[in-house]
Amino acid sequence: MTVRIASEGASYTHEQDGPLVGMPHLAHCQVYLTSLFVTVMLAAMPTEHEPRLLNRLRVARAERDLSQERLARAAGVSRQTISSIETGQYCPSTLLAFRLARVLGVRVDALFWLEGDDR
Repeated sequence: MTVRIASEGASYTHEQDGPLVGMPHLAHCQVYLTSLFVTVMLAAMPTEHEPRLLNRLRVARAERDLSQERLARAAGVSRQTISSIETGQYCPSTLLAFRLARVLGVRVDALFWLEGDDR
């Protein structure tokens, strides 16, 4: 029997004749899976030196008297996407950032900037 576990950047293959039995094998697999899980979780966590993308989307939208719904429709996304960008929970793609800037009639760097940059 062959067991193959793969994740982005890491994989594990174990080949064994017959059924998977015995505590040593399970312990080995558990240790590997725990290590793989920790590696994946740490890779997904931002470092404290990584700047965040900040925005003034809510302000620019309010200045033009646009609801989240109207802006979302004009940019081709959901209202929830606009809300998530405004609260910093979602980082828009470059394409979406340009579409939002175009709809609002401003430059992309007037809407989005990196934390710590002079404004």
